[in-house]
Amino acid sequence: MSSLSTQVLVIGGGATGLGIAWDAALRGLKVVLIEQSDIGQGTSGRHHGLLHSGGRYALSDPVSARDCASENRILRKIAAHTIEDTGGIFVATPADPVDYPDRWFSACSHLNIPAEEISLSALLEREPLLNPRISRSFLVQDASIDSFDLAHSLVKGIQDHGGVVLLRHRLESVTRHQDCLVEAKISDLSNVESLSLSANLFINAAGPWAKTITNMAGAELPLALGKGTLVAMSHRLVNTVVNRCKPPSDGDIIVPVGTVSILGTTDVPVKEPTSLDIEPWEVDLLLAEGDLLLPGLRDSRPLRTWAGIRPLYRPVENGDAQTRNLLRAHVILDHEETDGLQCFISVIGGKLTTFRLMAEEAVDLICDKLEIDQKCSTASTPLPHETGQFYSLTSRLEKLEHQHSHAIADQVVCECELVMRGDIEFALEKTGSGTDLDDLRRDLRIGMGPCQAGFCAYRTYAISLEHSSSPPSLKGLHNFLYERWRGIRPVAWGSTLQQMEFSRRIYLDLLAAGPESENRS
Repeated sequence: MSSLSTQVLVIGGGATGLGIAWDAALRGLKVVLIEQSDIGQGTSGRHHGLLHSGGRYALSDPVSARDCASENRILRKIAAHTIEDTGGIFVATPADPVDYPDRWFSACSHLNIPAEEISLSALLEREPLLNPRISRSFLVQDASIDSFDLAHSLVKGIQDHGGVVLLRHRLESVTRHQDCLVEAKISDLSNVESLSLSANLFINAAGPWAKTITNMAGAELPLALGKGTLVAMSHRLVNTVVNRCKPPSDGDIIVPVGTVSILGTTDVPVKEPTSLDIEPWEVDLLLAEGDLLLPGLRDSRPLRTWAGIRPLYRPVENGDAQTRNLLRAHVILDHEETDGLQCFISVIGGKLTTFRLMAEEAVDLICDKLEIDQKCSTASTPLPHETGQFYSLTSRLEKLEHQHSHAIADQVVCECELVMRGDIEFALEKTGSGTDLDDLRRDLRIGMGPCQAGFCAYRTYAISLEHSSSPPSLKGLHNFLYERWRGIRPVAWGSTLQQMEFSRRIYLDLLAAGPESENRS
């Protein structure tokens, strides 16, 4: 067993954990982050991609609303390359409370959340497919944000400042000496080796798995889990984030992301962080609620579904509260105060939009415990990145049109997202991801467009084999296709079912990409 020591061990590679490690590294602390899978595989990669203006929680959770508003402004400066500035609209449909818009608008003003009322004609000129019976509408500063690009930038920021990020490393146990955590036993899942890591402070940022970590340490964590299901439609029905102007509820938002529109979201209490099964009623509800915003939406094609788990703080006094009614504001627990356990801090709740603020407060506490006088600089430090601004299909099309059509690097591999062979080869050389197509999906959006990998998966896999040093295996293709089909299955009816089965037969029968994937599907 190899060993390692550090000042700070961060457990969890979502936005919160990565933000904490980045802040700690910027302050000169020695930091190691471990993640049991890949970055952004938990809650941070399973949401609707919304950069909150704060308007959503102006009445229901003012603390979270104020935090979102201020962090929205900061992220536009330090992480502009991850953001598409779509703008946002709050609209009142005939089904929404008549008195809510005035109370909501007043709350936005009180919390310093920019909001401007516009006329119906101006609304429909901006988004012509919206319900013409909408009575009131307000512009806000919502946007869409690519959480995978954000995560990649955070990893680079951590590493540039001397931090260590260990992916596919799972915490197996912790060692206590009297009332202090001193060591962690970690498994390297890529080669089945073990690592012993000692640290001065242990930071639990494991999201839905946070309670599992505290149980290992013999501490308590009042955590509630809420499953949220989302549906991606096959194209961008709107180019602006559209919110219902009513108390937060199921199916009250549509977010344009990449080439699709995302309907969100339900909130179902669950017991386990792996409880991601999607019920038919959730899909029906999201489509019905979306139809109130965009009449005829139910006749449009749903592309796929997925679910994420919200880790929410539920103190004893809210023991019976449903997850929909719990506050979204973040909580930082010092287990020395709550459990008498030193060297252990848990960070839960919050939003992707507020990850930087959560990290700042957590690292302030870390510095206080380590008696280090270093101030936070993340609010004014741009995240490093290797690409330009948030990509769009139009920018990729312009690039394609201005390149030499006969060069091999100019071959289009994914027509839906206009991903080029050169893009794939560059990503393979940079990351060394081999035949893990899911890594390429997060980097380039391979397989995320309307055909759902119907054409690009086998092309991408063939290119990846050319750059792989290991013997050819269909396992990577198996796994990638299974995940695509699993997301399509809950909306597989009509033409969607026909396309899915046609694609499956091509892969399983003609290309022999089974029977492993066939048995699991």
